Amino acid sequence: MAKYVDGFVLAIPKKKKDAYKKMAKEGRTAWMKFGALDYKECRADDMTPGHVVFTFPKMAKVKEGEEVWFSFITFNSKKHRNEVNKKVMEYFDKKYAGKNQDMPFDMKRFAYGGFTVEVGA
Repeated sequence: MAKYVDGFVLAIPKKKKDAYKKMAKEGRTAWMKFGALDYKECRADDMTPGHVVFTFPKMAKVKEGEEVWFSFITFNSKKHRNEVNKKVMEYFDKKYAGKNQDMPFDMKRFAYGGFTVEVGA
């Protein structure tokens, strides 16, 4: 069972969805290659529950023409996450050294956190 999860919430412009998916597929390949247990990229489908006041679109400050994506990567432990992420960052730093990588989303509205799994299968 995974015991640690990195989670992300992003606002992706609909016109940049394909560019984001391409980047995410490359990310998935790298994280899995270097030992992540699972990697998911999820596009929002139902963001209007009547009983919730603070939704993901509000948190991500979604603008017209954008949609929310929730992503997560699972690991054995925080230590394992740190080891895998170090390898992934070294891989991408080397691959994109000297290249200007245009991100298909606003990094100022990118939310991230590391979480211990408290209940799960």
